[in-house]
Amino acid sequence: MSSNSSERATPERRLRIAMVVPPWYELPPPGYGGLEQVCSALVDALVARGHEVTLFGAGTGTGTSAHFVGTVPELQHHRLGQILPELAHLTRANRMISPDSFDVVHDHTTAGPYGAAERPVPTVTTVHGRPTGELREVLGDVDPTVGLVAISHTQRRLAPELPWIATVHNGISTANLVTKSSPGMGPVLWLARFSADKGPDLAIEACRAAGLPLVLAGKCDERSERRYLEQVVEPMLGPDVTVLRNPDRDATVRLMLAARCLIMPIRWEEPFGMVMVEAMATGTPVVALRRGAVPELVRPGETGFICDEPAELAAALLQTSRLDPAACAAHVRRDFSAERMAQEYERVYLAVAGADLEPSVRPASAPTVAW
Repeated sequence: MSSNSSERATPERRLRIAMVVPPWYELPPPGYGGLEQVCSALVDALVARGHEVTLFGAGTGTGTSAHFVGTVPELQHHRLGQILPELAHLTRANRMISPDSFDVVHDHTTAGPYGAAERPVPTVTTVHGRPTGELREVLGDVDPTVGLVAISHTQRRLAPELPWIATVHNGISTANLVTKSSPGMGPVLWLARFSADKGPDLAIEACRAAGLPLVLAGKCDERSERRYLEQVVEPMLGPDVTVLRNPDRDATVRLMLAARCLIMPIRWEEPFGMVMVEAMATGTPVVALRRGAVPELVRPGETGFICDEPAELAAALLQTSRLDPAACAAHVRRDFSAERMAQEYERVYLAVAGADLEPSVRPASAPTVAW
């Protein structure tokens, strides 16, 4: 980027950003929703830095500081996984995106990148999923003018041939962090969706081997999640394991603050793992298997422990009480804040929108409703 465009990468150069999110859940999410949590933090940080953000989503409003445009009045979570709700959402949003109103589009949907080249405004797409199989095939056919952003180096290495333009780690708001002053002495906490990939059965086995109580707090909305809970997890339960289905945000924060540690015995290449950042932000260390982006998030011996085999988890769980909660929170403030994430995306936006971007003194003409 030229020195000229470098000057523009400041809060004084206000960008008009169309933030397109999936139509499933509201922002911020009332419960489980890593993508929604990240997008909420990013939107608020960008607005705080002086940018004009219009959020295209489903429902009738947002808890973020963005200007909200709803493409359908009801959240579409009951149709999660279907292609038509997302395509209809994108079609409606695209009708309202023009160079007169926006400088750049930031798309967080699955289907969005495929048709983004047809937009009259340059698009940055954050890939939130694992770029393998069908997703890798689809992303490999994306127009090279669409900038793909990875959320971890691990994710990017899974498909190095894709047209990546940057890697930006997810972040969370650190403005009002509540951090415990001493190590938690409550149960070990597992917080994820009920799925074999997330390893709740491994969490039970590790905590039993360590003689520690466990709380399984999981998303359990979809049929596959309910089936896994009933067929695999429930037969393993005993008085040492508590199950909480679909806890809300306040409940999860309380669980993190009380927990001895968070356990992440994942069996898959997790592209990021937002729950680890959220736990460390409260001062709760993380014990995880060395899969996916875990090594990019956890500092061994400082903010948690990384194990190569499930048999190593029990011993690691017993060591977490010697870790300093303040070090965990400081790690998040330094490396995974929403402010840091917004600054990095600013550079991406400017690179994609072009070095000759004028100051946003032009009046915005963003619409207010689409249905």
